[in-house]
Amino acid sequence: MYDDATQPLPVVGPQPGRTRAPETPTPAPRRSRRAQGDSTPPRASRRRTEDRRGRTPDRKERTAAERERDKRLRLAGRGIMAMVAAGVMGITGIVWYGETSLDQGFTRSGAISPEDVNLDGDINMLLIGLDTRKDLNGNDLPKDILDQLHAGDGTEGGYNANSLILVHIPKDLKHIVAFSIPRDDYVAVQGIPGYDHAKIKESYGLKKYTVEEKLKAKGMAEGPELERQGREAGRASIVQTVKALTGVPINRFAEVSLAGFYDLATALGGVDVCLNHAVDDSYYSGAQFPAGPQHLDGSDALAFVRQRHGLENGDLDRTHRQQAFLTSVANSMKSSGTLTNPGRLKALIDVAHKDVVLSDGWSLTDFATTLGRADSPSVEFRTLPVLRYDNVDGQDVNVIDPVAIKKTVREAFGVSTPAAPSAPIVTPTSTLDVVNASGTPGQAAKVSKLLTAKGFPAGEVANASYADGTSSTVYYGSGADTDAKQVSEMFGGLPVSPSTSVSAGHVKLVVGSDLDIPATLDPTATSTTPTTTANGSSTSLAATTDTTTSDAPDSGKPVTTTIGSKIPCVN
Repeated sequence: MYDDATQPLPVVGPQPGRTRAPETPTPAPRRSRRAQGDSTPPRASRRRTEDRRGRTPDRKERTAAERERDKRLRLAGRGIMAMVAAGVMGITGIVWYGETSLDQGFTRSGAISPEDVNLDGDINMLLIGLDTRKDLNGNDLPKDILDQLHAGDGTEGGYNANSLILVHIPKDLKHIVAFSIPRDDYVAVQGIPGYDHAKIKESYGLKKYTVEEKLKAKGMAEGPELERQGREAGRASIVQTVKALTGVPINRFAEVSLAGFYDLATALGGVDVCLNHAVDDSYYSGAQFPAGPQHLDGSDALAFVRQRHGLENGDLDRTHRQQAFLTSVANSMKSSGTLTNPGRLKALIDVAHKDVVLSDGWSLTDFATTLGRADSPSVEFRTLPVLRYDNVDGQDVNVIDPVAIKKTVREAFGVSTPAAPSAPIVTPTSTLDVVNASGTPGQAAKVSKLLTAKGFPAGEVANASYADGTSSTVYYGSGADTDAKQVSEMFGGLPVSPSTSVSAGHVKLVVGSDLDIPATLDPTATSTTPTTTANGSSTSLAATTDTTTSDAPDSGKPVTTTIGSKIPCVN
């Protein structure tokens, strides 16, 4: 999947006689929906007091060696930030320019849960690339910008979170891990009427639409304030959805739009990339590049990270491109003189303030100071595994194993996975219905018997319907949330979601082929614990018995890199 070979870079950009084919708008995809609702919404400082020369008062003059050492530390911090802190925008590496002035110019968001703000020095940061053709006030981007983005006439895209990267920076700064989350992963969602599952990218736009409709019903007019409140709801939704999927808290996030990708690459003077094969996706993303290393201008760099048609592994290959883009941005900022060029630094600051939204309380100045103490720690890029591709309600989705994903992310982040309790802590009062979506006869009856023996009142045992889906999930009706969470915990943390199709006082457990029955419930059970294959994909013993799912999609091998390392070649 990756090849670190490099060679002199040809320049790819506007050329005589080369034009892009206009993109034909495509219909908006239908929304994934398994819960039955009445309506389906459309797609929706710390500061140090210093004198003017940058020294802290009452401190002795530093020696030349000390100044040189501090300079190296700051540059290291800048490079690291470009790769992992800024992620999808890569621009906070210029925090040292103008000192604290950069912190004051961002749009801020209160979407982080208060209980997650302090993680004892660790940082779990979600980087959100928003596929919208609007500015922060909800206005259409100018036509000349849309033309450069090769993104249609501004009516496409909605508010999908098409790029999601979860980054863990431990307080000892020894090893940084970044997980790309494929945008079509089919996950449980909450607080969106009519939906209990959706593609993870849709969690932002669906929630935004729901909140805006309620505000308009109360008399709020279209405009910047409606847009602001809608986006705040979307940000909180995507943060909560990723938190629920991965099982780890999130205490920082940064959001950037399509235009931000373009502006960043343009302000940097383009980026270097490397392709394993030539591509021609001029109809959709505008990507039309030869194989091998090459230098892309801002418009082509955006096409590079957006392409998914014609790639061997579709969106999974696109996550690898995003990772390569981040590596290239970091290298460019370190090697091109950007960090010592006042003009380019000013351009990057302007990009940051115009295109980026940061979580409240995140001081980039303090952050850069902390990272500047590290001596180029390694950065490992990984992609969350996908079990198989499927089609739900007419749209393509990625079927995943949430329990395996939680285990994988927690281990990578150094978070201990709590042992599954062998019995409910609180005496259950909700009726437990169990439905079989595993393809193995008798699984629902078996699981129902095991849980009934632990004190759950027995309810219906049946085969799953189409609306129940195929992944193991716990749904609950009104008043049954506590018992639903207890069922989830006994199976290692299954997704939990309210559902209007489940009766009040009832819990419905969908038993999929991905369900692992722990020994605490059944010591004689054959484990179906998901395993990781050599190529980084995840599957389960139960899933491999189905010939249609035996070939798990290729998530690619992890990429470990440091600032200044070679740019990986990708599909």
